Amino acid sequence: MKKRFSTMLFVDVRRLLVSRLTYIMLAIALVCPILILVMTTMMDGAVTVNPQTGVETEIKAFDSVWQAIASPSSAGMTMDLTGMCNINLMYFAAAVWVCLFVSEDFRSGYAKNLFTVRAKKTDYVASKTVVFIVLGGLLILCWIIGALLGGAVAGLSFDTMGANYFNIVMCIISKMAVMAVFVPIALAISVAAKQRAWLSICCALGGGMLLFMMIPMLTPLDAGAMNVVLCLAGGAMFSFGLGAVSNLILKKTSLV
Repeated sequence: MKKRFSTMLFVDVRRLLVSRLTYIMLAIALVCPILILVMTTMMDGAVTVNPQTGVETEIKAFDSVWQAIASPSSAGMTMDLTGMCNINLMYFAAAVWVCLFVSEDFRSGYAKNLFTVRAKKTDYVASKTVVFIVLGGLLILCWIIGALLGGAVAGLSFDTMGANYFNIVMCIISKMAVMAVFVPIALAISVAAKQRAWLSICCALGGGMLLFMMIPMLTPLDAGAMNVVLCLAGGAMFSFGLGAVSNLILKKTSLV
């Protein structure tokens, strides 16, 4: 069983390394924060007017580079630009990546051939879960690098808003651990939708939105060890629980 899983893991990693989508997703994670920070800084203070209602809206830029990663727990969840256009977007990017990759397996006939010849459905689900949690962590790291570069280009402050660097490290680890929640959700939906990528993406994004409001509370900029423990525990429960659901779906449904 261990050998089958390691073989499946190797195959998935190799396929992703030669996939153009892998480098596109990582590039998006790197470039997006640069564009967001630079553009919002340039537009800071600009006022837009709704032609129908006449309501004026002032565009407010980020006060600190670290806001593109997380806000302090005291800030809560804000529905403004800085509260929405931050690193939490990467959870949806990871979900889309999972949906596209899995749907291609079923569209091309790769999954049917794989299960017929050698692989167990459990190994397939476990491999996809592990690989995409790691890749989700890479998306997080790419966003952080992009945010630091974008902040330097835009001339933004690097003020940590009351947090220290231990808190920031705990925050980043917590962000990565939350990937273990979103990846299993997208995977379970993808194996149910099979080759219908559009359906799996819509459902995965919808499911992710239900949890989106909880992310700032679990992973604030001033996170501590308890935040990491909670995120790891939640990720483990979702990974094993939804992994079992994905395996059951594959066993009970047609592969085409």
